[in-house]
Amino acid sequence: MNKFLGVITKVVLSTALVLSVNFAHAEISADELVRQTAEDVLSTIKSDKDIQAGNQQKIFALAEEKILPNFDFDRVCRMVLGKNWKAATPEQQAVFQKEFRSLLLRTYATALGKYRNQVIEYKPMRAEPDAKNVSVKTQILQPGGQPIAVDYSLVRVDGGWKVYDIVIESVSLVTNYRSQFSNEIRTNGLDSLNKKLAEKNKAAGV
Repeated sequence: MNKFLGVITKVVLSTALVLSVNFAHAEISADELVRQTAEDVLSTIKSDKDIQAGNQQKIFALAEEKILPNFDFDRVCRMVLGKNWKAATPEQQAVFQKEFRSLLLRTYATALGKYRNQVIEYKPMRAEPDAKNVSVKTQILQPGGQPIAVDYSLVRVDGGWKVYDIVIESVSLVTNYRSQFSNEIRTNGLDSLNKKLAEKNKAAGV
């Protein structure tokens, strides 16, 4: 799991740059909301010397305020656990949701602290006007590095949009977490997974 989380941390900066979107405004398309609000986050990072210097409190606050509210956590957790979600007790589900959210918080916070003037390139979005699910495709241009293709899967919820998966270089974040977590659950059970996530989150100060 440590190796997997390390890989995710290296590439998740690209997602952190554009996920700070207020998807509540249904009159604006998902891709335009991504474009507009991404500039707000980048501006905050560029103008805040404390964040650039690695102030953990401010970095966590930025991720908490700008990124996590835009996830459909119930849907994400169900997808990540798969069949294990239905087999879990309500208490186990609640603990997993809490710890998984904290996992994403610390992962995005780490990524935000590593921002180094990456540039976002937006692809035209093709979707029907009444579409319930859309994909926003972007490409992260890195100084001295290869571009990173990042696609965001969004679902319309209560008239707005929420993110339920991120595909990085054709690899689904949900699928990767599901594979890793399934191995742990199969070997030691869901309570063991929840405990390990809680320990890592506590160690990281989340």
